[in-house]
Amino acid sequence: MAEAALLHLASASPRRREILVSLGIPHTWGGVDIDETPGQGEPAYELALRLALAKAKACRASRAGERVILGADTVVALDGRVFGKARDEDEAVAMLAQLSGRQHNVFTAVAVSTGDRELTRVSRSNVRLRRIEPDEAARYWRCGEPVDKAGAYAIQGIGGMFVEALSGSYSGVVGLPVFETAALLKQAGIDPLRKAAARRGAG
Repeated sequence: MAEAALLHLASASPRRREILVSLGIPHTWGGVDIDETPGQGEPAYELALRLALAKAKACRASRAGERVILGADTVVALDGRVFGKARDEDEAVAMLAQLSGRQHNVFTAVAVSTGDRELTRVSRSNVRLRRIEPDEAARYWRCGEPVDKAGAYAIQGIGGMFVEALSGSYSGVVGLPVFETAALLKQAGIDPLRKAAARRGAG
């Protein structure tokens, strides 16, 4: 018999769902439609936080009965410039050319709504990509993986071959930082470690 969902994930991202599954958190999920346009001069950290909160709030408005709602957003930034999701091959190749051989920041914000409280945390990681030749970037785009990815790459997939160094949270770069997420869920009354121990005891 399947466990009852403990929270609703305001995202259709399979990567975020996989991380929640790895934490042993049964959940429901569904994407929300919000305007993700950065504000003029808005820092990447603040953008990620604003969008994560906006997702949780938008979901709360349509799912008022949910006890816990989790929203998250990932922003890639280099020299203060935000890199969103590439719209086509040309934009993806241009993004990767700028990130090539350099270190950039990845901010992933997590927001938890309990109905009467909104809890937030932000993970910051530094990622250095090796030099990426234009033909490599083009082939990478054509494999389909960079579509719908901030910065036009996925560290957990083929794009991991471009990552020379990482300082910070691997799961945060993937899209849902385990440390920050577990801390917020514990504040909201969902303790992944306690749940895991209880399941083992029940078995």
